[in-house]
Amino acid sequence: MRSSILALSVGTALAALAGCTTITPTDDPVYLRIQDIEARLMRIERVVNNESLIELAGQIEQLRTDVGALRGEVETLRFESESAGDRQRELYLDIDQRLQALEQGRAAGGDPRFGADPAASAGGFGGPAAGGAAGDAPRPSTSPGGAPSGAAGAPSAAGNDQDQYSQAFQLLQARRYDAAADAFRQFVAAHPSSDLADNAQYWLAETLYVRRQFDAALPEFQKVLDDYPRSDKLADSLLKIGYCNFELRRWDDARAALERVMREFPGSTAAQLAATRLERLEQEAG
Repeated sequence: MRSSILALSVGTALAALAGCTTITPTDDPVYLRIQDIEARLMRIERVVNNESLIELAGQIEQLRTDVGALRGEVETLRFESESAGDRQRELYLDIDQRLQALEQGRAAGGDPRFGADPAASAGGFGGPAAGGAAGDAPRPSTSPGGAPSGAAGAPSAAGNDQDQYSQAFQLLQARRYDAAADAFRQFVAAHPSSDLADNAQYWLAETLYVRRQFDAALPEFQKVLDDYPRSDKLADSLLKIGYCNFELRRWDDARAALERVMREFPGSTAAQLAATRLERLEQEAG
């Protein structure tokens, strides 16, 4: 009996062992475990790859930002280049106009001491001041009593207005701006009725403008408009009022003065320069 039971147990064990050798891979727990691990590894690899893509996308976005910044710098440089070209054209128009005025003055027998504007011969006084004026050819001066003074062939009296104006103008041509400003200021005070007083007032303002003293130059240019309403320097002065306000970034005042030049002096060189400066104003003022 005992031997029969032992034989049965051994047979059962052998049958179990034989059954283990017939388990399929899909039912093998070890195989299933390996499959699970491989699946997890694949998911981890996908996550890692996604993080790399995110990093790459960030780099691309940074490159786009850098390209945008470079594009902005290029546009700024282009604008500055165009502005420089505008200033050169302004200066050319001014010189051309004043050279024509000089040639006309000489053809008419004018005094060459006053025929050329220093802005043309000296490279410009703080920018063009072109207007409808025919340079600074001397005009017959009169004394307060109305009699002509400084007539041709007559000796010049001490304090003669044309002599004083000539001396002040020569200081301006020599770029001695402080001395020229004092000389023109003294001239205006000493000869308020002279036919050269409006020119002296204008060049007094110019000596301030060329030194970029725009706040001080503004009222001096305004005096030409207020005190000499028939002056040949009205367009020049009004244009420079616009320029001064432009430099001081007073956009509304600059626009008003420049538009007034175009309205009151249409077709003049000053109007052309005012139109050019208005374009710059609109670009810079936004």
